Amino acid sequence: MDKFALFDQDLSPEILERYLKSGAIAIDTETMGLNPYRDRLCLVQLCDDDGDVSAIRIAQGQTAAPNLKTLMEAPEITKVFHFARFDIAQLRHVFGIETQPFFCTKIASKLARTYTSSHGLKALVKELMGVELDKSAQSSDWGNVAALSTEQLKYASNDVRYLIPMMHKLTAMLQRENRWPLMEECLRCLPTFISLDLAFYDNVFEH
Repeated sequence: MDKFALFDQDLSPEILERYLKSGAIAIDTETMGLNPYRDRLCLVQLCDDDGDVSAIRIAQGQTAAPNLKTLMEAPEITKVFHFARFDIAQLRHVFGIETQPFFCTKIASKLARTYTSSHGLKALVKELMGVELDKSAQSSDWGNVAALSTEQLKYASNDVRYLIPMMHKLTAMLQRENRWPLMEECLRCLPTFISLDLAFYDNVFEH
């Protein structure tokens, strides 16, 4: 794989220093399932605006990743996710990381691309980047972090490789359609939804 580094438990100081010079960092997580209290975090992958991808293998029972925390909480760097609600919740639950500032390409897609109901990463990368993602490794065992396959690592890398250029394209669409202020409101309130998710509240805004 091009421009790829694999780490155990945390970013190296050298990679942290390089990433801290970026204007934006793309992030994704791989877990054993969707319940953070039951299904552990296995992998965190990152990519800077130069296309340098890193993946961190998370050990079972690990509760700290100081270099990752420093990066995620750096106020001058925009953290870019696809479905930020899930990934930010994972990072907060496992490591106590309060990720700020951030951008979510899924929210941006739903606000900007109202001509379609397809807002998954595969559809978004296909339209905006002209790339067909291979998602065959999506539902696989991420828990055996010491023996992740080449296919799994390639899948994980591609999940972050296109997020930053897509952020720029979606931002331009939102500004063109006068929807950027609404996007900013959504991003401001997302931490509250994450707090509700982690406290197992559901549909508190319904009648």
